[in-house]
Amino acid sequence: MRALVTGAGGFVGQWLCRALLRDGWEVVGTTQGLLPQPGVMSATEISSVVWRGIDLRMGATERRAIDSMLERHRPNAIFHLAGISYVPAAGNDREVALGVNVGALVKLLDGLRPLREAGASDPTLLVIGSGEQYGRHPAEAQPLPESAARQPLNFYAATKVAQEEIAVAAYRSEGVKVIATRSFNHSGRGQASNFLLPSLVARAVAARHGGADVAIGNLDVVRDFLHVEDVVAAYISLVARGVPGEVYNVCSGVGVRVGELATDVLTQAGVQAPLRVDPALQRVVDVPALVGDPAKLTAATGWAPRRSRSQIIAELLDAAS
Repeated sequence: MRALVTGAGGFVGQWLCRALLRDGWEVVGTTQGLLPQPGVMSATEISSVVWRGIDLRMGATERRAIDSMLERHRPNAIFHLAGISYVPAAGNDREVALGVNVGALVKLLDGLRPLREAGASDPTLLVIGSGEQYGRHPAEAQPLPESAARQPLNFYAATKVAQEEIAVAAYRSEGVKVIATRSFNHSGRGQASNFLLPSLVARAVAARHGGADVAIGNLDVVRDFLHVEDVVAAYISLVARGVPGEVYNVCSGVGVRVGELATDVLTQAGVQAPLRVDPALQRVVDVPALVGDPAKLTAATGWAPRRSRSQIIAELLDAAS
């Protein structure tokens, strides 16, 4: 079995390539820049991926380069991870975010059309969305099922809603075997330091070496966290057993208050330091609670998370020390 992973050099992409290789897949990965360094993946695993330097952003790559890649490799499954995943970055450059988070999918669908029409290739296409698509819902509505209304509060979430609509429309109109996810917060070794858990870990380590306090944004928001390894296991399970045209939450179903999460980080780091709310770390618009219901995913695939938040923190602390 051959997999094409877009955004393979990114945080989740590397974990996914690693898992696919260990499951016996042949893996083709797209990347815009340099190949990843050993860390998440071993040097052997990195060399086992067939890397293609293709920029999927709208207007950035000749369409024939994508067509040639799909024709040459004819994947059985495409895991479409390429995108801008940091919420503030998407809001700061909306044109780029739209071109990446929506335009890249359009390019893939256009590239697949001639292969499908010729009967040469008809891969399952997994499109990665976000729990941010749901926006604000009351606490009593949590955890949110896939039937909950999508009411995005930021531009990033809006691009993910658009991406999902285009993906599902391709299934309805052309029969493309699209499966979409709404993936909630996840973390692990290798995640960029501007995301919540790695940033908390970095501040805790700094406090251990002489800092007076630990800055944090909003203490009271509630989030649903998974280990990235559980997330990529869910993605592989969905390609194998998910239903085309359907959307699945990828989440734990358990919420944690960010203040509690920060306290857990400090405890595991062995740091006794007060938390200091820093308005500069707070988002202008934030969702008070965002917890997903994974029941549909579990029913379809048998997937269940195997790793705890404590394990995520321990791995991040180990990497930061």
